[in-house]
Amino acid sequence: MRRSSRSYPMRFRYFISLASMALVAAAAAPSLTAKRQARPETAKPAPKAAEPSQAPSPPPAQSISGPLTRPFSVRVVAYEINAKLDPKKKTIDATETLRYHNLTGQPLDTFPFHLYLNAFQPQSTFMTEVHQMGTRGTDSGSGWNPAHYGAITVKSFAIEGMGDITSQIQFIHPDDQNVNDRTVFQVKLPKPVAPNDWVTFQIAFHDQLPEVMERTGYKRDFFMVGQWFPKVGVWWHGAWNCHQFHANTEFFADFGTYDVHITVPVNYITGAVGDKVSTTRNPDGTKTVTYQAADIHDFSWTASPRFHDVEDSWTGSAGLVHIHLLMSPGHESTTNRYLHALKGALSYFDKTYGPYPYDTITVVDPPNGALDAGGMEYPTLITAGTSWWMPKGVLEPEVVVVHEFGHQYWYGMVATNEFEDAWLDEGINTYSEVKVMDALYGPGRSALNIHGLTASDGEEQRLSYLSLPDTDPLTRFAWQYMNSQAYGAVTYGKTATMLLTLEGVIGEQTMQRAMRTYFLRYRFSHPTGADFLNTLNEVAGQNLSWYFDQAVSGTNILDYEVLSIRSSGVKWWEPRGKGGTLYDDTVLIHRKGDFVFPIQVRVRFDDGKIVNAQWDGRDRWIRFSYVRPDQVISAEIDPEHKIWLDRNFFNNSRTTDFQGLAVGKLAVYYQILDQWAAQLVAWLS
Repeated sequence: MRRSSRSYPMRFRYFISLASMALVAAAAAPSLTAKRQARPETAKPAPKAAEPSQAPSPPPAQSISGPLTRPFSVRVVAYEINAKLDPKKKTIDATETLRYHNLTGQPLDTFPFHLYLNAFQPQSTFMTEVHQMGTRGTDSGSGWNPAHYGAITVKSFAIEGMGDITSQIQFIHPDDQNVNDRTVFQVKLPKPVAPNDWVTFQIAFHDQLPEVMERTGYKRDFFMVGQWFPKVGVWWHGAWNCHQFHANTEFFADFGTYDVHITVPVNYITGAVGDKVSTTRNPDGTKTVTYQAADIHDFSWTASPRFHDVEDSWTGSAGLVHIHLLMSPGHESTTNRYLHALKGALSYFDKTYGPYPYDTITVVDPPNGALDAGGMEYPTLITAGTSWWMPKGVLEPEVVVVHEFGHQYWYGMVATNEFEDAWLDEGINTYSEVKVMDALYGPGRSALNIHGLTASDGEEQRLSYLSLPDTDPLTRFAWQYMNSQAYGAVTYGKTATMLLTLEGVIGEQTMQRAMRTYFLRYRFSHPTGADFLNTLNEVAGQNLSWYFDQAVSGTNILDYEVLSIRSSGVKWWEPRGKGGTLYDDTVLIHRKGDFVFPIQVRVRFDDGKIVNAQWDGRDRWIRFSYVRPDQVISAEIDPEHKIWLDRNFFNNSRTTDFQGLAVGKLAVYYQILDQWAAQLVAWLS
């Protein structure tokens, strides 16, 4: 999910702010805008870390098409759902047959289920947390809007061979004591399911969709139907994992197959996870569209009579991929932008991390007024987002498509537990987003590139992190962050910034190998944070715990500064011109933060010579002294700009001379920016 649900005008003002900061950096220290390249290995080698836990060997590069192909995953569940949409009442009536394979190695007589739609009620845990701390662009303390009411009601619940046990449904609250929360229920079976046996659940349910909220619901005749059916929990690490729906959590489920039959009015255009395999017209003016998918862990769909279906394709290492782009009225000008970003992301991920094994990808463009349906991911289906006035130089539509497609890898195939380790999906995916955007649109201009104003996606993530840099570690459970803003800043911004900095430590090529190894080794297997970090250690050939302890498990702040530079004659007491030609030059470096990191300091002298000094960064300060026939004129920490986690780039350098040219350049930049922003505001008005 892309955390960009704020309004597009607000987003544009953010880009202006980002661009102004980039201009300040360019004028004050031009080298800060240089392209970031891979840092040579500077950290001392450490003993090789232990091997990661075993995982299934990666499947070959072969396209998945339908539920009858050879499994790529361990298929624990098989869902068959028959659903009928009532577009006037905004409801869905459905039946669900769920076959569950007990691979836990022990008898199971209790099963928990998610009922996510029940989060959209005033006393739910989700809405209580939204009221207290906001979520994804929604301010805390905002009043309850009855249009956002959503519900899922289980009408009957039976087990094949055991009878109807609807009366056994019991709502539980594994994460808090909120008895009014109904997002998780459990049932106790009359008899246990033996190890390696299958059990079949027969469920009838009714959905009341909310007006679009949290990427789910309706807006006029547009429907985005996500998290809409009873979904069984995951048996994980010896216990059931089935958390309540929280303001800052997403989803976790087992792999399996889906066979879903969707009945809608005959004039509605649909899109869904997986492959469309048939369409049947019904006598009552409706049609039933059937979709099938395999080796996935969720199912979502969309419907609207106003979609324009754009068909395209792309071919990668696993074969042909059919592209379905469902465009909303007024957004036609963004069609080619979406396609360029999507194909670019497909190519980058395929070459860098591994093959995209599915034979389809669907992109849904929500209509005007349904912005909160945009920026969401499901297996083989993503939602994008744009506006009729979106300038080409504002790369928000491209960023959303790249980000949501990236989830096909980290959320869709690697499938980590987003309740407990959101950073393993959202954070790693945001790092991948930065890499793809830079590759497609150029470093330094991958977020904004309009009328000479440029900004990078990486800098956007760094600024997000710096908004709340020390509230929570990456490893905090998603619903336990200080607030929604901290969750976004840390899970998305900090993880991306942390991995970009790590790239500077071990080198870009090593980082790519590590990410590819992690993806190919753990796709379709629900790995943990330890699996990811151990893979990085393994491929890097060194123990990076010194870094991970601070950047992943800790809340340490990284900030080094050039405190002072000084040059004076060695015989300073002699009259000027009689003290000889040697100078006593000193550079004082100060560690302001509590993050210990090895740094490089580049010292320049007035004869043009450069001296590079290394420091392990452990002490609070260090003084570099030189006795030379020339005077020091400047010093700069991290001259190649690899340390993205550094809190303050502006204290990384110091000169002996007043930089009048830079001040003049800065003034000119601000005059241009001020005029440009004023014209923009007038145009928008």
